[in-house]
Amino acid sequence: MKKLLLLFALSAPVVLAGCAHRTVVVYQAPPPPAAFNEIAQRGFHDGFEAARRDIADGRPPRLEQHPRFRNPPVPPPAFSDYRQGFSEGYHRAMRELPPR
Repeated sequence: MKKLLLLFALSAPVVLAGCAHRTVVVYQAPPPPAAFNEIAQRGFHDGFEAARRDIADGRPPRLEQHPRFRNPPVPPPAFSDYRQGFSEGYHRAMRELPPR
């Protein structure tokens, strides 16, 4: 019995020390679909990053609330391509990234 108690007393700090470290996991956006043009690929990346930040901050998913989705940083003729890529990247991140 004393040996068991001694074993527990010696191993407890080692076991508890392993619990004190926080694991940080970094997720990188996957490549956008090959069919996307350059502007849609940029939107995909921006959408994925926007969703990653929403998840990290514990915000609910609201694609339409993002400034870059509402006002794309591209010329007006390319708005639909950018928004399509942004939407695809955002939804993909919401499906694939773990919740906070």
